[in-house]
Amino acid sequence: MSSVASPEVETLLRRTLGERRIGLVAWRLLVLQIAHPVVAAGMDRYSTYRAHPWRRIEHTMESGSRLFFAGPEERQLEVARLARTHRRIRGTDAAGRTFSAEDPEVRGWVMVTLYEAMTAMRELGGDPLSARELDVLYGEFLEVCGALGIPREAVPASAAEVPAYVDRHVREVLEYGDEVRHLLYEMLREAPVPRRLARLGPAWPALRAVIAWTLTTLTVSDLPPAWHERFGTSRGRAGTALSWTLHHGLRHAMNLAPDRVRYRHRSEAGGAPPARVPRPRSVDSRPARLESFFRQVLDQTGNGRVDSADLQAMVHTMCWRLELPVEREDVLYSAFEGWWQQLRQSSDTDGDGAVTCAEFVGAMLAGVDKDPEYLEKGLVPAVRALFRAADTDGSGYLGPDEYRVLFGGSRVHPAELNDGFRELDVDGDGRIDEGEFVTAFTQFFTARSDAVAGAALLGRA
Repeated sequence: MSSVASPEVETLLRRTLGERRIGLVAWRLLVLQIAHPVVAAGMDRYSTYRAHPWRRIEHTMESGSRLFFAGPEERQLEVARLARTHRRIRGTDAAGRTFSAEDPEVRGWVMVTLYEAMTAMRELGGDPLSARELDVLYGEFLEVCGALGIPREAVPASAAEVPAYVDRHVREVLEYGDEVRHLLYEMLREAPVPRRLARLGPAWPALRAVIAWTLTTLTVSDLPPAWHERFGTSRGRAGTALSWTLHHGLRHAMNLAPDRVRYRHRSEAGGAPPARVPRPRSVDSRPARLESFFRQVLDQTGNGRVDSADLQAMVHTMCWRLELPVEREDVLYSAFEGWWQQLRQSSDTDGDGAVTCAEFVGAMLAGVDKDPEYLEKGLVPAVRALFRAADTDGSGYLGPDEYRVLFGGSRVHPAELNDGFRELDVDGDGRIDEGEFVTAFTQFFTARSDAVAGAALLGRA
């Protein structure tokens, strides 16, 4: 049996990656990954991290848990899901270079940076792994790479070869581009308050500024020497002092703490859901509702414009939650691409290939007011495809659990979605049929009042 095949087997890989202090090098890891031009291009074109940074981080952590801490069946599901995702991430970057997330060299780099982050955590904390431990850790790590289908030749053959591999990539491959600068200097300074810290309210901007400075200073300080030499950055006195204090201090603190504090565990649903905020009413609530839909659902990259890639990113999130097989994913992608084509034709008034919020709201209101069949030409087929994808047992109905998976996922407390489910369940039979589902979406886009079931679609946003 593989040493990392069963969640009951304690391994050096699980123990090291499971330490809470791995968070100190998490941003450093992301910088090294995103500095690869292919990863940067994929992030710029397809990722939702600019608009929804916390949700994107939650997805990444959940994926990591499935790969490194789950049993073989769950890992295989995650491997298959990542493969389906990566095959869609391809294109041409701003410099005219083609890129693909399926490139073995790129996938190898992304994985090796994770291994390197674990060793850096130990070195920076003053408790480096021994040569034997490095060999054991890297052997366990290679097993995960093998499960992901990464060729052995795409990664270093041994732990001893990793430092030179990383140094070479930093000096010859990585680029200090816009995505890296955004991650280091802008993202945290703009990030909305995380849901779990919602009670901080007005204090968040000040706290965010402190967190941003600390994390940026720590991350820049901890980057490899080759990075500083190539890109002209520096650890600086403040960075050096901060790094030593945090890494050594947290190591000593964790050594004294019980395991339940020292190591991370997969989150469990619990606690009371946040209170629902009453939706303001107006004579015609559609413009505000459509603006919210554009910003919260359609504009996945957060740049104020929507194009085909935004809808693909949105569908990716749905497929991620539903764990669809590839043939059902393709149906969903095709249906939403059809909706995009209608949106582009009716909303892209300046012909630039993208739709702004004002264009979307104006075209949608004009469409539903002038053409009774407007939604049937794009939105409704996409919604029907979504319903059938979410109906995982093929019953023709969505039960509460299926509804929660679609709109909430495992990270959202089930009670948070109960009101929305009851609103859509018009006949009160404890399930939502396709007609009720389509009607709710139709009402969301057409009803002038919020006193309709469809108004609850974004109730938890």
